[in-house]
Amino acid sequence: MANTTSAKKATRKIARRTAVNKARRSRVRGFLRKVEEAIASGDAAVAAAALKAAQPELQRAASKGVVHRNTASRKVSRLAARVKALAA
Repeated sequence: MANTTSAKKATRKIARRTAVNKARRSRVRGFLRKVEEAIASGDAAVAAAALKAAQPELQRAASKGVVHRNTASRKVSRLAARVKALAA
């Protein structure tokens, strides 16, 4: 348990930060799920629209440090390839 005032404040800050990061991560997962479902349904137009919405969310999460930059980039790249294959 934190004893010093600064340590107590640090635990409060960490708790706030964790809540924000969880919300961001959850939001990103929701966007990714929409893309996955659109791909599974086979609708190229819906999948492309979902990907277009998901891409900035992933990049924002990466810029905030919720996910690693390379992870976000990899996810976008793989989803884009799958959407493109669906359209072809």
